[in-house]
Order: sequence, then structure tokens, then C-alpha cells
Amino acid sequence: MDYEAEEGEKAAERRRVRRLAVSDGLQLAARFLRACFVFGQVFLSYLWQVFLDHVVGDESTWVQNRWKRLHDINARRLYRGILTLRGVYIKMGQVISIMGNVLPRAYARELEGLQDQVPPAPWADIEAELVHSLGLPPSEVFAEFCEVPLAAASLGQVHRARLKSGEDVAVKVLYPHVKEIIAVDLKVLAMAMRVYKWFIPVGGLERVVDQLRDLLARETNFLHEARCLERIRDNMRGEADVKFPTVHWALTSETVLVMSFMEGVKISRKDELAKMKLDPEQVARRLVELFYKQLFIDRFFHADPHPGNFLVQADGSLVFLDFGAVSEVRNDLIDGAFKVMVGMFTRDDRQVMLGIDQMGFVSKMGDRELLERTVKIYFQKLLKLDIQDFGRIKASQLQDLGDPGLEPSELRELMKSVEYPEGWFYVERSAVILFGLAAHLAPKMNMVMVGMPYVMQRLAMPVAVAV
Repeated sequence: MDYEAEEGEKAAERRRVRRLAVSDGLQLAARFLRACFVFGQVFLSYLWQVFLDHVVGDESTWVQNRWKRLHDINARRLYRGILTLRGVYIKMGQVISIMGNVLPRAYARELEGLQDQVPPAPWADIEAELVHSLGLPPSEVFAEFCEVPLAAASLGQVHRARLKSGEDVAVKVLYPHVKEIIAVDLKVLAMAMRVYKWFIPVGGLERVVDQLRDLLARETNFLHEARCLERIRDNMRGEADVKFPTVHWALTSETVLVMSFMEGVKISRKDELAKMKLDPEQVARRLVELFYKQLFIDRFFHADPHPGNFLVQADGSLVFLDFGAVSEVRNDLIDGAFKVMVGMFTRDDRQVMLGIDQMGFVSKMGDRELLERTVKIYFQKLLKLDIQDFGRIKASQLQDLGDPGLEPSELRELMKSVEYPEGWFYVERSAVILFGLAAHLAPKMNMVMVGMPYVMQRLAMPVAVAV
């Protein structure tokens, strides 16, 4: 009798698992269809616009104005779709919002709100993940655990808790089933990128999706994040004003990360910095210096430097947080970038072009002569700019700087001449986010002039000191 009851329970459990599998499969299929609908709307509207170009002519003022309106409409469509889909699409939207050099500006303008505005997941889901990872309910592991999150992001959220030893900790929890959702979402994004390349024929653009896949794999493995935290902390041992949380390895797993709780003010809150008698410009200067150190000297850097990942303490110390998006950078990418910056300082456009080539931006299949000519035009415009206050750059100056002065047919050939280098995704993403944060803190500061002398000084030091 006991044997029959046990077999009956096993059969019931198998049926329950099958029902859950079917339910999860249906939810993923529905998510796939919703995502296809969002991207399909955008694609079909652009396809219709291309048809109008052929019928009316792409030189028509009406057509050009319609392109601008269409970018605005589709950017809003994408924003609403991303908020509905959440998850990976929020991460994708955050990436798109900083890709101003590849996508129309309407997308950056519409999607920039995704950098901070992410709604939290229900506590029941978070508690279930904690029990799965820790083997016990949070109430049996921690002396206190706050169910209301300190912060919510696209892949997980952070709660404050207290260990039984009395130490305050931050507990980062990955959302349940997020890896399965990522696999579905990346298929949709790969299809969307293939379609996008019909309109923007930049070589290697599919690497954006490949590198997003790699980034998401890193950000959904908290053991990897903990190791990255400790590696960057070791690289910063000589910087007395930089602090990091301590990992509690006994409580940390792939889906739960427990760290010491770090006090401080969010770096973007200028009013609170002023109350602590700290100069926002000095804070920004130090942040930029540390970014250049990570990039040019350590070659291992924090690739998600948004305001929520930095705290400032009363003594001016910077606290680094969130190490899921950390990357090692290829030497030729950074050595090439160094040549570009040296060329800008020495007003040598040949050095700039050599750097661009070394970084991997020059396509073997494109028109190199056209690319070199465009780089020289852009470089000459850049040299003519006399900007003492970076907070007062006129819109007309930026518009003129971004206009290569090419015919539409030449512009398409120029796109074919550009390659999207492997690894550039991480560098561009971090640089744009960090420079945007620095510009908020110190609008007048020239980030290039701040960072380069620091790097030159550090490179001139003996190896033992620089390390």
C-alpha cells in the first residue's frame, strides 16, 4: 500500500512538472510573439518609408521630414514595448540609448529613461530564489531581511539585510527563469539586427548582439561577478580613496550575491555632495581618472558606470558597486585608441587614422579613400572648435560636427567602409555612460584633457608603482 501511494505521488509530481513546463513554454512563446510584434511594427514602417523614397525620391524635403517623424514614432513604440517586455529588452534599451553614433538620436532621447526606471519583481519570486540558493528561508539565514528592494534592475534586484553576526549586508538576487527568457529574447534581437543591417550596412554590426549575449551571460552569474569585484579591487590597491564591498562567499552562488553594505551618497546627487562640502567637479575628475586607469593601464574595466553604481562617502572616497558588466579589453583596441588621442593632442590626422585602423574600424571591403577623407574633414572641424566651457556647446556646433558633408550615396558607401570592432561594444558603452555622468557633475570639464595627462603620468612610472 505504501509503495502504491509513493508511486502515485511520483506520478502526480511528474504531471505537475509537465504542466509547469507546458505553461512556461506557452509564456515564452507568447513573449516571443509580443516581441516580434513590437519589432515588426518598426520594421514594416521603415520598409514603407524606403518604398516612398523610391517612388518620390530620397532628396525630397517631404521624405526627409517624414524620416525624422518616423524615427520619433518608432522610438516611442520601442520604449512602450520595452516597458511591457521588461527583462533583456530593458538592458537592450539601455544599450540603444547610448548608441548615438549608430542609431538616430530620437532613440537615445526616448530610451534614456530606462537607465534608472526599472520596476521591482514580486517578493514571492525573490524569496523563492533565495530559498533555492541558500537552502533555507531568508528568516533562518539572516537576523533581518528587508522585503522592499533598495534597487531594481533589468536582471535582478538588491535588498538590505543583517547577518546574525550583526553585520549589515546587501543581497543581490537574480530574477527566476531569467536565463530561459534571455535565450528567447536574444533570438528576437538577432532577427531584428539582421533586418536593421539592410538599412545601416555597417560591417560587423551583428557583434552588438553577440557581445550583448556575452554581457548577459556574465551578468547572470554572480560567482563571476564576485571574482570580477575582487580583481578590480586588487587593481585599485594603490588608490586610497577607492573602496569596494566585501563578498561573503559562504552565502554567494550563481543567483545570489551577498556583500557588505556600503554607505554613501549616490554620485549624481550634486546637492548632497555640496552638503558634505565636496566639489562635484573634483569627484568627476577622480572618476574619469580611474576610468582611464582601468582602460589604458589595467585593461580590465567596469563596463556599466551609471550613477547607481557609485557612492561618495563623506571623506570624498568613491565606492564602486555592481561588477556584472566587467570586461577585459583587447590590446590593439586600446593601443589604437591611444594613438587617436595622441593624434588629437598633436593635431596629426595621420596618427588618428592609424589609430582608427589599429582599433579595427576599417572594413577591408569598403572604400578606404572615402573613409580617410571623411576622417580628415571631421578632424579639421574638431580642431576649429574653440570650446572653453563644455557646458555651453551650441546645438548648431554639434550638428555641424556630426555632418560629414557627403551625398546620400556616399554616406551609404561610408557605412560599408566601417567595421564594428570586436570588444568595442563594452568600451563605447562604458565611455558614453561615464562621460555623461561626468558631464552632469562638471559640465565645463574636458574629459579628454583630464584623462590623458593622468595616463601619461602613470605610464611613465616604474612598473612596480603603476601596478
